[in-house]
Amino acid sequence: MKKLGRIIVAIGVALGLQASAHAGFAEGATAYNNKNYALAYKEIAPLARAGNTEAEHLLGLMYYMGRGVPQDYKQALNWHRKAALKGKADAQYVVGAMYYTGNAVIQDHKQAVTWFRKAAEQGHPEAQQVLGLMYRYHIGGMPQDNVIAYTLWNLAAAKGNANAAEQRSAVAKAMTPEQIEEGQALSAAWKPGMPLPRTSRTGGG
Repeated sequence: MKKLGRIIVAIGVALGLQASAHAGFAEGATAYNNKNYALAYKEIAPLARAGNTEAEHLLGLMYYMGRGVPQDYKQALNWHRKAALKGKADAQYVVGAMYYTGNAVIQDHKQAVTWFRKAAEQGHPEAQQVLGLMYRYHIGGMPQDNVIAYTLWNLAAAKGNANAAEQRSAVAKAMTPEQIEEGQALSAAWKPGMPLPRTSRTGGG
């Protein structure tokens, strides 16, 4: 179904890399961004094994993409999970995506929701966008709630997520003015680090 395809397409968005101020990490990140994956692995792997969260995430990406190492989704999940458990939002999003698709783990949409929510509550726009789809289409045990979907897409769109902006516009056509008003109010009241609303007053159904 198209809506599920959109979730799967969205998974790739998190596989970029931000620069980091962690000592010793910058060289590996620079090498990775310059596509010198052998040097990136040489710099990053020891840091990851020593427990550096950013390095764990990057090593997970390298295994996920098969860059500098043989593609190995189990290793990717292992390293991402280490970083995710320490609160790395990008890693939480990838762990959620792997549970959603059943990639290296038994497919479990409820586990996917748990990890997507952790990332979304840190302000991760791709996680917010995908979590919105799960509310919109009643996936992973989420109640069908257009207002919560609209709220999440409003937040993600504000961070530049084009898919979320498109989905927000589409769902708004099926919403009442009261529902849109509630969605706007919920998104305006939320700040990163706060729990995201799980149900709405007007949007269930």
